[in-house]
Amino acid sequence: MAFIEWYPRGYGVGFEVRAKLVEKTSPYQKIEVYETTGFGRMLVIDGTVQLVEEGERSYHEPLVHPALLAHADPSDVLVIGGGDGGTLREVLRHPEVSRAVMVELDPEVLSVSKAYLRVAPELLQRLFADSEPRASLRVESGADYLERNEGAFDAIIVDSTDPVGPAEALFSRDFYQKAYAALKRDGIFVTQAGSVYLFTDELLGAHRRMREVFDRVWAYSFPVIGYASPWAFLVGVKGEVDFERVDLGRAASLDLEYYDPERHQTLFQLPRFVRLRLNAGS
Repeated sequence: MAFIEWYPRGYGVGFEVRAKLVEKTSPYQKIEVYETTGFGRMLVIDGTVQLVEEGERSYHEPLVHPALLAHADPSDVLVIGGGDGGTLREVLRHPEVSRAVMVELDPEVLSVSKAYLRVAPELLQRLFADSEPRASLRVESGADYLERNEGAFDAIIVDSTDPVGPAEALFSRDFYQKAYAALKRDGIFVTQAGSVYLFTDELLGAHRRMREVFDRVWAYSFPVIGYASPWAFLVGVKGEVDFERVDLGRAASLDLEYYDPERHQTLFQLPRFVRLRLNAGS
């Protein structure tokens, strides 16, 4: 039996699966977990692969660590989305982080992840019990939370579904303005931005809107297991943060598996046609 996620123009990414472990429909989306043959369990939301256990760090590491290593002192960090716990898990690997808040809209994603996924079940359990000393959980809209926390965070990380459909609002100019306001004087914002080849127009549109709000904006990509790679990420900064340089001293203690801080510049090797359109602001 196979599960195939279909992208635009008939492109598919498929996994051989042994069984469907759970299927739930929340007020927001359809949530499924499958047991794959070679990659552990797989989380699927509204028909799109969110992660596979054997390889999920190929997404969570490049989402989290480049931004936090570029910031001089990321003590206060906000994660929007990321109900599987993987993004928050990576954030808490940084000892400089003294306060991390995860805001997840859908409580069913949290409960399914805690019960069925081996990504960060103990961390999710502590969050539910309010017993994680450096982190807390809020179940609400990320945009609403941003509005109430102006100037509160050094880093904001958005771990959302694809930049189409229900998550489209998280790639709007209004959302970026709220995120910019919620950053401290020097702050950094990062979001996943879809497939470089198959969501090119969405990537370009999000990049253009971010340039209207943030002081500087970067696009980068990384090969992610389970996605139509290369996968895009967007970074916006407020103030003097330089995303092109990361702290290799702090990185040495992280023992990363996929993202290589010593090769940080390779993140920016986008296809030429994409780079030219990004530079032109189209």
